[in-house]
Amino acid sequence: MPSRTSQEIEARILAARLEHRFGQDRLAVEVGVPPRTVSRVLRRHGMPRLCTLDPLTGALIRSSKTTAVRYERDRPGELVHMDVKKIGRIPDGGGWRAHGRQMSRTWKNKTTKVGYDYVHSVVDDHSRFAYPEILPDEQGATCAAFLARAAEYFVAHGITDIQAVMTDNAWNYTHSRDMAVVLAQLGATLTPIKAHCPWQNGKAERYNRTLADEWAYRRVYTSNDDRAGVLPDFLDYYNQRRPHSALGGQPPISRLS
Repeated sequence: MPSRTSQEIEARILAARLEHRFGQDRLAVEVGVPPRTVSRVLRRHGMPRLCTLDPLTGALIRSSKTTAVRYERDRPGELVHMDVKKIGRIPDGGGWRAHGRQMSRTWKNKTTKVGYDYVHSVVDDHSRFAYPEILPDEQGATCAAFLARAAEYFVAHGITDIQAVMTDNAWNYTHSRDMAVVLAQLGATLTPIKAHCPWQNGKAERYNRTLADEWAYRRVYTSNDDRAGVLPDFLDYYNQRRPHSALGGQPPISRLS
């Protein structure tokens, strides 16, 4: 390209980045080119973002999302993703979504503690088939019992063998004796993600977002039981009829038939 930055200037930009670890604006002043040119040169040469580098040594200390490789297991049950989504409970009569922000201004409503629900979910990597439950906490025993029930639900729908369970590095997964017992009963291994890399468990994280957008905050609920009562219908819709972009517009059940 005739307008492409010369190799000499690119080399100066890269050398200044390695030496000073400046952002594009300061590098632009250092080298004498527009910040946009600096940004394009850094991207073209695959330079890591400053937030992923040690500020003292410049060493790469954190994986980048841009280096993540998308994958999909070959068959159902080969890998399942497990996670917990914490959502605020709804007081009887409805919360601020039903009555507006002004309801939180009174002393009574400010001091009323409604607590949280913990939505535990398991998502199959190959089919995106999912199973959630609303539970009162996220302790190791609770997670283990939920995993056992999720495995039974999966068996009833054709996923008869779970080989690995991917989770984050929470203590209730990685150090729970109850979890270890259930995993041994299933013949599955625990696969924790790398620390500070939640996107490695991205299928569960994306499912949590779907839960929030299409169930938890989709409409106004007048009580916590009202919202909980809708979850089975949403689960049926998600698994049986909802189009999934990663499955070519087909629902998860299409890969289990």
